[in-house]
Amino acid sequence: MRIQDSIVLVTGGASGLGEATVRNIIKNGGKAAILDLSEERGMKLAEELGENAVYFKTNVTSEDDVQRAINFAITRFGSINTVVNCAGIGHAEKTVGRNNSHGFDSFKKVIEINLIGTFNVIRLVAEKLVFNEPNQEGERGVIINTASVAAFDGQIGQAAYSASKGGVVGMTLPIARDLAKSGIRVVTIAPGLIETPLFGTLSDQARAALESQVPFPSRLGRPSEYAHLTQSIIENVLLNGETIRLDGAIRMAPR
Repeated sequence: MRIQDSIVLVTGGASGLGEATVRNIIKNGGKAAILDLSEERGMKLAEELGENAVYFKTNVTSEDDVQRAINFAITRFGSINTVVNCAGIGHAEKTVGRNNSHGFDSFKKVIEINLIGTFNVIRLVAEKLVFNEPNQEGERGVIINTASVAAFDGQIGQAAYSASKGGVVGMTLPIARDLAKSGIRVVTIAPGLIETPLFGTLSDQARAALESQVPFPSRLGRPSEYAHLTQSIIENVLLNGETIRLDGAIRMAPR
């Protein structure tokens, strides 16, 4: 699929990886619906990017929210053919800490947003994609998910986060197989250490220590590099059913 032909739903699209993806899509002639809980950021971004970008306040764990967002995007753009799932949260908590065990509710919340929320969006978008007219390759749509290197190299305190991202990795191939007959591809990206506002609070020493863990290039990844990979996935029809690490060859230490 050509990037200029893409009509994309981006969850978590108002900041970070999602925002970079939205900006890249619009820059290259595509259209984007920004799905995010942050109204202020989402509306501001859509206004900045013009008529090919729209914002819809969305909780990815809500069936009604996601369905309304999909219908809104289709009404605005006529159809959709791609989704990039960037919505998610982080969490750090040991299985057994100094005083008690890992909170049950906190574990469930991370799974609900990162894993169940991703699947909720996939199933509801796929329901629409199967009715798209296929292109010359027989392709009707592309689904791109966001996992993490924590799915493979989970550190101390990352049980919930790693489980949620491992689930995203684990469902990539079966969903790709489920949707293959409809010409819909499913690919997951597993980012490593990517520059986010969180890293802006670190001291120079702490930042340098993190960057030194990355073999090459020895720096934090850029959201634009994630966005570039989403474009490559959209444009390369042979990419399907796979999880791609975007991490500079890092393998995370236990802590």
